Amino acid sequence: LLLLCCIFQMDTTQESYLDLFPLDAIVYLTPDSENVLEDIDPKKVYILGGLVDESIHKKLTLRRAQEQSLQTARLPVREYMVKAVNTKNYHSETLAINQVFDVLSTYYKTRSWPDALKAGVSSGKGYVLPDAEK
Repeated sequence: LLLLCCIFQMDTTQESYLDLFPLDAIVYLTPDSENVLEDIDPKKVYILGGLVDESIHKKLTLRRAQEQSLQTARLPVREYMVKAVNTKNYHSETLAINQVFDVLSTYYKTRSWPDALKAGVSSGKGYVLPDAEK
């Protein structure tokens, strides 16, 4: 289990985050959340809702967070990026854990979602920043 506390303190443990932190301090990051992550709160613990699997399981991480009564949020991909025109018509907001980490750490340093999303969302996901589409 990978825990991100204030973004730059990272620990691994076999213990459940539910046993380590109060529920109201945990934000479970999942691309299926209706809540947009607008800013990083240093008092919160961000759980990356990752799966070790090659296939996409829609809403699995969201259901897991809801079953645990956790706050959820998603990265603001739709709010800052646009769907790129591509031959495969492929668009996905589901990112690998390292991509989410890159987005969060860049945002924490720059306080710029466009810069952060540019750093972590590869063009293969089918999303680009509006100025990159031209």
